[in-house]
Amino acid sequence: MTPADILLVNRLADAAGQAIQPFFRSTYLHETKTDASPVTEADRAAESAIRRILDAECPRDGILGEEFGEKAGTSGRRWIIDPIDGTVSFMAGRPIFGTLIALLEDDWPVLGVIDQCINGERWVGAAGYPTTLNGAPVQTRSCRGLADATLATSGPQYFSQHDGDHFMALAAQTAHKKMLFGGDCYNYALLASGHIDIIVEAGLKLHDFAALIPVITGAGGMMSDWSGEPLHGASDGHVIAVGDPARLDDVLEALACHH
Repeated sequence: MTPADILLVNRLADAAGQAIQPFFRSTYLHETKTDASPVTEADRAAESAIRRILDAECPRDGILGEEFGEKAGTSGRRWIIDPIDGTVSFMAGRPIFGTLIALLEDDWPVLGVIDQCINGERWVGAAGYPTTLNGAPVQTRSCRGLADATLATSGPQYFSQHDGDHFMALAAQTAHKKMLFGGDCYNYALLASGHIDIIVEAGLKLHDFAALIPVITGAGGMMSDWSGEPLHGASDGHVIAVGDPARLDDVLEALACHH
């Protein structure tokens, strides 16, 4: 990962945002995918815009995108794209969706962007650099204990009964009157900026979490799976993010999962 990659990922996010903006709170075609999740013209237009640039400038790199699948590469580098993370929010006119773009080297995320093109907010995380929001460094906040923590998740409908029970065991120990539902990738951006303490989710795909890892770690936070192991290309989609690394063990203990 080089400074040139950071410039490139910003151009990719620009291209995606330009593709998405005309559709927001407007008319567009949409359909339901086989997994019952929605997809719109905007998702596909944004991913196509990103892929056009990558195909031209990084032809040897692999690409994995939510809408157009996998293109094998030969460089040991792979770009992971979720053109609109939070399509349901996008369709509802809520500007809390985001474009996620990650660069993996040997299956480890080294560069990630969370871009909210309607609000004009872009978080960039890169290995060896502090995470920035629109070019200014951001930091997670400290959290004295679970009882003080603001906990977020995309929604109860994404948990199995088993995972949901473990999540609620954690929720009971946090400031549950401050719990947040909904928000998708935007929650992680807010955690990086010091506004949320803990996020716990299950059932995420690589394109949902790859870009988040450099953003959160570069802001001083930590991410892991529900066993406390670092996230990488083969992780199973059980995800924890904490702004204060000192709280990770508390979260793991409260979840009490023995996968």
